[in-house]
Amino acid sequence: MRSSSLFIVFPFVLFAAATARAESPNAKALLDDAKRIFQPIAVPAPANDSVTAARVELGRRLFFENRVSMDGNVSCGHCHPADKQASDGLPKAIGVFGKENPRNAPSIFNAALNFKQHWRGDRESLEDQAEKSLLGPVSFGNPDQATAMSKLKAIPAYADAFAKAFPGDKDPINSKNWGVAVGAFERTLLTPSKFDAFLAGDVSALSKQQQAGLHKFIDLGCASCHNGAGVGGNSFQKFGVVSDYWKETGVATPDKGRADVTKNDADLYVFKVSSLRNVAKTAPYFHDGSVDDLSKAVKIMGKTQLGQDLSDKDSADIVAFLGALNGPVPANYAPLEPFPDAEAK
Repeated sequence: MRSSSLFIVFPFVLFAAATARAESPNAKALLDDAKRIFQPIAVPAPANDSVTAARVELGRRLFFENRVSMDGNVSCGHCHPADKQASDGLPKAIGVFGKENPRNAPSIFNAALNFKQHWRGDRESLEDQAEKSLLGPVSFGNPDQATAMSKLKAIPAYADAFAKAFPGDKDPINSKNWGVAVGAFERTLLTPSKFDAFLAGDVSALSKQQQAGLHKFIDLGCASCHNGAGVGGNSFQKFGVVSDYWKETGVATPDKGRADVTKNDADLYVFKVSSLRNVAKTAPYFHDGSVDDLSKAVKIMGKTQLGQDLSDKDSADIVAFLGALNGPVPANYAPLEPFPDAEAK
């Protein structure tokens, strides 16, 4: 599921301890099973050195800086508004000059937990994604890195901000440092939730229905791919293990996934397993934003990935559990007062 998306799951990795339980899960046994499969989000302490703090603050500025785009209207935050839990609520993101992205925009919250970035995993890290977005034909649209950086150099206050964040660099305003700074900020955007309190030992943090949903999530096999701290985001899997996904989502032209990146037929319809953190608030779902209802998305995953026709009750319980993955918007997720441009100064 996404990060504005839904989950890609394989049916064959089940957990023996989970399947041994009775139908009505015992909270303590459920907690023990969950702790073997998932990890709570570990929120790091605020940076205590001046360079790291300067990079995080600079990255925050750059994340919401729209003057670096070719039309002057698009920033990283453009596709990740806070009121949509850092997704955008659209099937496919709209970028520079109104161009449509070929895929759905995942939430940037908890993206630091992903082992790769983008649906097809064609970005190695947050820093790599941020730097390459400068040249993206849909994201910022710059013809080259020099053009992008010239826009920042034309804003006087950035000279001092980059110098503090990258002391010793002769020319600190460069695309690599852009990526490092934006990545440093994005790594602070973690959203612990009730599920983390449960994993820490507070069984009362989840309602009875949420516990039932977690029990089914594990026993059905969803957790065989959606695991770890991100409840996903740490592997690639085929979307449509049992049946063709587009027949269930109603998409006329299916996305080939990683096969378009690797040119390997084995990667046909393979995508990054999405993190389910905040998924209840980041509709529409899947890489193409083709489904806007979470219950429907859960049933589609059950059918295409596990060969299971989930009942309304099963779906409702799993959706209840997924709601426990919602966390608050990070306090620092808001733009700083923009630096004035040269004319204003």
